[in-house]
Amino acid sequence: MSPTLPGFAYQRVRVADGVSLNVAVGGSGTPVVLLHGFPQTHLMWRGVAPELARDHTVICPDLRGYGDSDKPTEDGPDAYSKRTMAQDVVTLAKELGFDRFALAGHDRGALVAFRAGLDHPEAVSHLACLDVLPTLDMWEALHGVTAAVGFHLYLMAQPPGLPERMIQASSDEFFGHFLDAWANRSEAIPADIRDAYLAACRNAIPSIVADYRASAGIDVEHDRADRAAGRQLAMPLTVLQQDWGAALGYEAAALWGAWADDLNHLTVSSGHFMAEEAPADIVEAFRELLTR
Repeated sequence: MSPTLPGFAYQRVRVADGVSLNVAVGGSGTPVVLLHGFPQTHLMWRGVAPELARDHTVICPDLRGYGDSDKPTEDGPDAYSKRTMAQDVVTLAKELGFDRFALAGHDRGALVAFRAGLDHPEAVSHLACLDVLPTLDMWEALHGVTAAVGFHLYLMAQPPGLPERMIQASSDEFFGHFLDAWANRSEAIPADIRDAYLAACRNAIPSIVADYRASAGIDVEHDRADRAAGRQLAMPLTVLQQDWGAALGYEAAALWGAWADDLNHLTVSSGHFMAEEAPADIVEAFRELLTR
């Protein structure tokens, strides 16, 4: 049997025509939605969600295209835009009875959370983004040989066909590379969770590539339009990041500060998978955010 979040109930919730999300819900109290990153599923929150569920209703979906959620065909640029995926999250919360909620995301989920905060300020009360830059800033920060760290971004930005075939030819090695390279502590992702991640990715290659392809196209357009309009995040924002900025030549806190006045930017010593490597620290940061 596949691993699950202990103490959480599972259901499928329809969020759009032909799209239902697999979601785990636990606890009671004010709602907190947690969005996973790449190459993971909602299981990445297994050390965080039960703690938050002590006094919150915690909602952990698989994003569209990932895990056990539906994987619509990439039919135009909107199918996997972060705007579309953010609308999924807002609709999911409403279907579960919540018009307003705190939202946290890691990696790809943080990009969805960022877009939800900009597009739906009436719905998102507090926002946390883990180890990511906003899409437009990310592309502007990558340059020269230092951009090699993001080779997968360029691969999956290519038109449909080649990247899917290349990844399909060696999917476990491709996705497993990131699980190995981005973790400071390999034991933070035990064998059963690693196997679940690889199986989920193996079954979602076209939709995962479509998610990344959108971030090289329509997501940049949306961010650029918001920057030009001077739009900012209206809610309290906490950002937790590794210290990549010096190596890549950018100041992460300054980039995030351009998008939010109420920003708490924290540098962490754990690897990229911080919710799995240092869950107590993430819980503490989320609880602090919710007091603001």
